[in-house]
Amino acid sequence: MNKKVLIVDDEPNILILMEQALESLEDENVELLTAKNGEEALEIIQTQKPNLVFLDVMMPKMNGLEVCYTVKKKLGISDIHIIILSAKGQEFDKQKGSDVGADLYMTKPFRPRSVLEISREVLGL
Repeated sequence: MNKKVLIVDDEPNILILMEQALESLEDENVELLTAKNGEEALEIIQTQKPNLVFLDVMMPKMNGLEVCYTVKKKLGISDIHIIILSAKGQEFDKQKGSDVGADLYMTKPFRPRSVLEISREVLGL
């Protein structure tokens, strides 16, 4: 069964950067999915069931924290690994990520290599 990674960000540049950072995973049968806002992300999470989600916080329609809360707490989907990506790196912000059920909190700007390493680890590659 193919593994899937969903990248959610409303900034096209970040989506491209993330896809470039993770494109080598496609050689290992990992499918990369993208969404541009929280509502779209939620729909993909429920239909495609990705193994890993990189989730931006500040987005239109529904922010990343709301998406994470909905997936983890309301829908009770525990087998999806959610990593929050945010420009805000204060303890308070990280705590909010933890409160909504995020598995990890990464601060932008991030190093593409660390994104790839974390993905490989989470996906068991």
